[in-house]
Amino acid sequence: MFVIIGIVIVFGAVVGGYLMEKGNLAVLVQPAELVIIGGAAIGTLLIGNPMHILKGIGSGLGAVFGSSKFDKPRYLEALRMMFQILSKARREGDLSIESDIEKPDESKIFVEYPGFLHHHHIRDFVCDTLRMMIAGGVEPFDIDQMMELDMEIHHHGETLPINALNTMADALPGLGIVAAVLGVVITMGSLGGPPEEIGKHVAAALVGTFLGILLCYGLVGPLSAKMMKAADEEGSYLHVLRVIMISYMKGNPPILAVEVGRRAIPVYVRPSFAEVEAACRGNAAAATPAAEEKAA
Repeated sequence: MFVIIGIVIVFGAVVGGYLMEKGNLAVLVQPAELVIIGGAAIGTLLIGNPMHILKGIGSGLGAVFGSSKFDKPRYLEALRMMFQILSKARREGDLSIESDIEKPDESKIFVEYPGFLHHHHIRDFVCDTLRMMIAGGVEPFDIDQMMELDMEIHHHGETLPINALNTMADALPGLGIVAAVLGVVITMGSLGGPPEEIGKHVAAALVGTFLGILLCYGLVGPLSAKMMKAADEEGSYLHVLRVIMISYMKGNPPILAVEVGRRAIPVYVRPSFAEVEAACRGNAAAATPAAEEKAA
């Protein structure tokens, strides 16, 4: 919603200020200039990127117009889910969760969290890590390094479409100059004609430069920045899951591992201790981490 509002404000402010100065709005309507700039920009995008990056740009642009997927309720769900799966592993043994991680779509725990199941990378990130944990023989440090590598590779893949869109944004002012130069060529060809006709050609040429700069800094650039923030939010979410699993592998009880993960959540979406306790314990009285560790 805010993306749409922001786009409306950008173009509304530009057009509104132009009209306040008694500008003729019809002069800005130059379809030929838009075809030159927009067509050339899309062409450069196709030249410089393979299909999987182009698909990533399409899906990323579609996602920026929605709300964030990683809000406080999503984090609360993640903490509750990890508490449940790790509590089962601690209570019944690590091998008891083998069926859950091998067939997460059939797991009684995971089926309660469709958002987790439908996000394939996050699902595989958790299940593959827990699979290494129950296999045994792998130190927590090595598993942590493996998760860090997985996160780096995934983040790199997420930023490729963003970098491609940034390259397109950087090219737009130059393409606007190309459109302006073509307009000047047309203007030079009309020298000797009526002054009104020459003025229209000059105005059309300047509109090309105007459109290139406006589309770069007022639309495409901000959209790519929004896509980058969405990628960073997913990285933060994966980091929380990583912290929880490593904390448990180091011998901490599930409730303490979840609390460690809660502290890794960005402050603006971090649930309180009481909210996490209520989500994990179902509002039942819970033992303190120290008491649970002592009981274990």
